[in-house]
Amino acid sequence: MATLGNVNHVIIVMQENHSFDNYFGVLPFAPGSPYHRATPFCSITDHSCVDSLSCYHVKGVLTCSNANPDVNSVAVKAFHSPTRCIVPDLDHGWVATHKELNFAKPNATLAYSPSNGFVRVNDATEQIDTGETPTEDQTISYFDQTDLPFYYGLAETFAISDRQFSSVVGPTIPNRFYLMAATSFGHLTTNDTVPPAGGYKPTTGTIFDLLDAHGVTWADYFEEEPQSFLFRAPDTHTLPFSVFLSQAAGIGPPLPSVVFIDPNLGITGTGLEDDEHPPTDIQRGQAHVSQVINAVRNGPYWKDSIIFVTYDEHGGFYDHAKPPAADQGGARTPDGIAPGQCADLSAPPGSIMPGGGAECATNPISTTDTSLKDAEVLCPQLARNPTGPYPANCASFDQFGVRVPLIAVSPFAKPAYVSHVARDHTAMLALIEKRFIGGTPVPHLTARDQNAASLEDPFDFDHAPSLNTPVGSASGPAADCTPARVGP
Repeated sequence: MATLGNVNHVIIVMQENHSFDNYFGVLPFAPGSPYHRATPFCSITDHSCVDSLSCYHVKGVLTCSNANPDVNSVAVKAFHSPTRCIVPDLDHGWVATHKELNFAKPNATLAYSPSNGFVRVNDATEQIDTGETPTEDQTISYFDQTDLPFYYGLAETFAISDRQFSSVVGPTIPNRFYLMAATSFGHLTTNDTVPPAGGYKPTTGTIFDLLDAHGVTWADYFEEEPQSFLFRAPDTHTLPFSVFLSQAAGIGPPLPSVVFIDPNLGITGTGLEDDEHPPTDIQRGQAHVSQVINAVRNGPYWKDSIIFVTYDEHGGFYDHAKPPAADQGGARTPDGIAPGQCADLSAPPGSIMPGGGAECATNPISTTDTSLKDAEVLCPQLARNPTGPYPANCASFDQFGVRVPLIAVSPFAKPAYVSHVARDHTAMLALIEKRFIGGTPVPHLTARDQNAASLEDPFDFDHAPSLNTPVGSASGPAADCTPARVGP
C-alpha cells in the first residue's frame, strides 16, 4: 500500500499578511464553487463545507452579516474591497491582535475571542478614523474570485483547510520563527527582524539544524533576502529563486527534499515586491505563486511533491473563527520561554536567562517597540518583575494566532476537499519530520511540532487523485495599484 513515503518533496510557499476570511471568506459563494457554507457550523466529516463569512445573494449582490462595532457602536459589515492595494497597512502587533480578538479583555483571548476589535483597533492606530463610509474600514473587507482568480481556481480544485491558524497572536517575525523553529523563543515583534551576528540561536534548534543532522536535503530559495538568514549566515542552502525554477524543470542538481520559497518582501523598495503585504497589489503575489506551482506542475517532480501555499499571519484583517488552544501538550509555551522573556544560545550563560536573549529588551529598529515592552503593555504585572515568573493571568504562547489560508497543491491532494482539523505552521514541520526523518518517537524541536495535529488528511497517498489535474496560471496585474513606498 502506498504511504507518505511516496512524497519526496515538500515545498512551502509562505506569503504575507492575509486572514482566511479576507481571501476565502466568500469561497462558497463563487460561481460554480464546489463548496457550501457552514449552517451554522461544518461537520468534521463534511469536506465540502467551508467555515466562511455569513453571506447571501440579494438580486445578484452578495451581502454579508459579519460585523464589527465602530467607536460609535455602529456595526461595520464585511464588504468586498474596492481595491487590491490596502493603504495604509493594518495593525497586527502582539498587543493589537489580542485587542482585535477581544477588545475589552485582550489577555482573555484563549477563553473568549469574539473578534470584535478589528475596526476599533485600526481606527485608532493605522487607518485613523476621519469619517464613515461603507468601505472605509479595510480591516473587515474581503477579496473574491474576480480579484484572485488563480487562487480561487486552486482552492476549488485541490485541498484546502478552513482551520489553519498562524502560530502566534501577533506579527510576521514571531510567526516565521515558528515556521523555522517551532517557537519564537519569547519574541513578539517584527522589529526583531535584525538578528545578532550569525543569527538567532534557539535553545531547541531549528528545522534547518534538524534536517542537516539527519542528512535531509533542503534549500531556501529567495528573491530578495532568505528568511533563513534569521538563524544562519547564507550558505549553499540559500539560493536565488531562478535556481529553483531551473531545478523544478529538471535542469541542474536535483530538487531538495524540503524547499522554502521566500517572496520579495519589499525591503529595498516596492518595485519588485510580490509578498502580498499591504499596500502591494495582491495580484503580484498571485503571479509569483503561479510561477512556483507551474514550475513544479510542468516538471519531473510533480508526481511526488506537495506544495503548501499559506500566509505567515493575518496582517490585521478580520477573521471570525476563534483561534483555539495551541497543540503543545497543555503547556503555556512550547519551550518554557514566556512572552518577552526571550532566551537563546547567542551568548550563554546570560542569554539563556529570562529576557537575556538577543534583541529582546532592545532591537536595532525601535526603542519603543521591543518584545519586552510589548509583553509589558499587554501584561503590566510583568513590568514589576520582568525576569520573574510569568503572570498566570496574562496571554502567553498557548493559543494559535488568527486563521490564515492554506492550499495543498499536489497529485496526492483530495480534489475539492476541505480539512477541518485545527493546525498551525508547525504542522508542516511535523509532516516533514515524519516523512524525511522518521523514527519512534519522531525527532522534533519543541512541544509545538511534537504535538501538532497530523497534516495528512488532505491527501490520498494511495491513489494520487490529482496527478493529472491541470493548473491554471496568473500574470501580474494589468493595472498595478501598488503605490510608491509609504513611510520609512
